[in-house]
Amino acid sequence: MVATAQRFGELNHDIEIHWQRRSLQEFADMPLVDLARRFDLLVIDHPSIGEAAELNLLAALDEYLPSDYLADQAANSVGESYRSYTYNDHQWALAVDSATPIAGWRPDLLARADADVPKTWEDLLSLARKGFVAIPAVPIDSLMHLFMMSNALGYEPFSTSDEVLPRVAAAEALERLRQLISMVAPPSLGRNPIATWQLLAESSDVAYCPFAYGYSNYSRSGYAAHRLEVGPLVSLMGKPLRSTLGGAGLAISNCAKYLKEALTYAAFVASPEIQRTLYTTSGGQPGHRSAWVDNATNELCNGFFRSTLSTLDDAWVRPRFSGFISFQNQASIIVHDYLKEGGDSHSVLNKLNGALRTFESTRKMQT
Repeated sequence: MVATAQRFGELNHDIEIHWQRRSLQEFADMPLVDLARRFDLLVIDHPSIGEAAELNLLAALDEYLPSDYLADQAANSVGESYRSYTYNDHQWALAVDSATPIAGWRPDLLARADADVPKTWEDLLSLARKGFVAIPAVPIDSLMHLFMMSNALGYEPFSTSDEVLPRVAAAEALERLRQLISMVAPPSLGRNPIATWQLLAESSDVAYCPFAYGYSNYSRSGYAAHRLEVGPLVSLMGKPLRSTLGGAGLAISNCAKYLKEALTYAAFVASPEIQRTLYTTSGGQPGHRSAWVDNATNELCNGFFRSTLSTLDDAWVRPRFSGFISFQNQASIIVHDYLKEGGDSHSVLNKLNGALRTFESTRKMQT
């Protein structure tokens, strides 16, 4: 984003854009209310869209950007990235970054261990028993893994109005996750995806990560000690795991002082040409599909984009009702505590459903 702002300023001499960073955890759970009052431009997580729409925090981009531009964005979405920012018939952000949990590994370490890249859940457990597996399992990622496991078992989360997961699915999903987590090093419960990929790139013994939000930088030469290879998720019961969509959207505050300039910049960043070139070469992970199938971007990133595109296309979109972020924060801790301490899986589901009911008064399911 800094690189695009610099180039935009070079092309528009009367405009300067200054970005301020926040942590990965703050990106996931920081409320937009304060941010929208302080900044014209925001990089946001799509589950906050319901709150943003209800509180009128963001500019509806469909009211300002050309329809043909937005039609191109929709047609060239990576999976549901574009739609994840659509709510109540308005487009609240442009999907400038697409991400979902993918698998990654060190070919040199797997070869040294005479081990193959796992294809199935049983293969994964076998490799984990040998101590070669690392998983990000901080609270927010633990919850995303639970959603993934439930989808893999054929039960979509929030498919009924009064519970997070069907009881039978929740029990099996939690127990499978805890079994896997128990086989990997305890520090996994304190690692986010970035820390996990960094460990994999630097480690002399941890060789494989089965699911973590992908960062194409780790597939680029010179970024870390070792370049990683990536690919699709393992299969469970004959079907690939269906991960939980992440990514990032570029939004504009409804209080923006420089709305026209912000709109011009947002359209610049999300354009196919910039996404394929400057955005990606500057370390970004693009949201426009043309960049994911482009030969140059794939050569730059060791085939990262083509190798994982099918996983992105299959990723599940979380609810975006107002209050979901607060629910997500509470539910993440509940699931993490279970993975760390154990206990009764049915009790975990009761706590999750209780957390959901807490926010029912403000709940607005997406349209």
